[in-house]
Amino acid sequence: MAILTRRTNKTPLGIYVHVPFCRSKCQYCDFYSLTTKDDKIIDGYLDAICAHIKEAGSLAPGYKVDTIYFGGGTPSFFGADGMATILTTIRRNFDVDNNAEITFEANPDSVSDKLLHRLRAEGFNRVSLGVQCDNDEILKKIGRPHTYAQAVTAFQRIRKAGYRNTSIDLIYGLPGQTLRDWQETLENVLRLNPEHISCYGLKVEEGTPLYEYRDLANLPSDDDQADMYLAAVEALSERGFRQYEISNFCRKGMYSRHNMKYWTGGEYLGFGPSASSDFAGKRFTLVRNVQAYIDGIRGNGEVMEDVQEIPLRERAGEYLMLRLRTSTGISAEEYEKMFLLSFDPIEDILKKHRGVYTARNEEGRWRLTAKGFLISNSIITDLLIAQDESRPLKRL
Repeated sequence: MAILTRRTNKTPLGIYVHVPFCRSKCQYCDFYSLTTKDDKIIDGYLDAICAHIKEAGSLAPGYKVDTIYFGGGTPSFFGADGMATILTTIRRNFDVDNNAEITFEANPDSVSDKLLHRLRAEGFNRVSLGVQCDNDEILKKIGRPHTYAQAVTAFQRIRKAGYRNTSIDLIYGLPGQTLRDWQETLENVLRLNPEHISCYGLKVEEGTPLYEYRDLANLPSDDDQADMYLAAVEALSERGFRQYEISNFCRKGMYSRHNMKYWTGGEYLGFGPSASSDFAGKRFTLVRNVQAYIDGIRGNGEVMEDVQEIPLRERAGEYLMLRLRTSTGISAEEYEKMFLLSFDPIEDILKKHRGVYTARNEEGRWRLTAKGFLISNSIITDLLIAQDESRPLKRL
């Protein structure tokens, strides 16, 4: 971890912990995880990640950790004891803000009162519950290890345990799913009254089981997925949810502070196999194998892969690509101040999209509309091409 550098000012930092263990593997999942109850591997992972956190903390003073996120895999399947140990190690080795947002992901089948109360006592204050849909037949098709009734019970347990910041993850475009099915899912989930809802369009990734039988899976068409997306935007807006990112909706002020770091260019450190970091001007990923991660930490070996120092012009492209995913959008003043590049070629493209109602300019900030989000990849490609024509501005 020699990549880390000392700083004198306290800047905000996010920490991501990857817990690569699941009860079972979903048909569509391409995240790094494995199904195991091997205590040797689980204990080795816990020892390694705590040692890694200690090393990083000693080399990275000057940061105030204001978000911590346990993702996976299934952190709740990993259990409260291991998660509490990791969080305690983070607190002992980093300067964690008293009001930090501390999130863990959970599957409905692995949520218990004991786990929830223990984690709340340890300082976790946000839960991201993987529900995906309310149709048990579809849940079974995609390999989810729970029913919708279990999801409702899990949410009720989360509320009873005192959590007041809960997100529900949903997926549309699932095998055999119709627009009406999706609308019913939204209606049922809205009755639970969560603070945050994420709606992700299904992506069939190469290397997943679903990819192998995709032609037989009765998947909705791209147009059907688009209709589902717009239906979600409409239904959630009507119920007081603000769309603050392409796939994310929240009650007032209840956005995911951790995920906003990814979309707004904030710094974050990842721990655990396959975790990514953007820190001290560099981006890197950790080895995508739990045993290699354990061995690397134990043997003081190399666990980082693909270490890159990102040039300023590339950062400018990321600014366009990531911030246009959000309702915050982009501005000429901000862009030119941060990257010393002319915004004019980019604004020319955005003006064309304003004419077809896929972009809008409000108080000097350009944002994509709901229809613009649907074709955001195409818009951003045009902007990145235009950016190549951006001339450097003269320094004052």
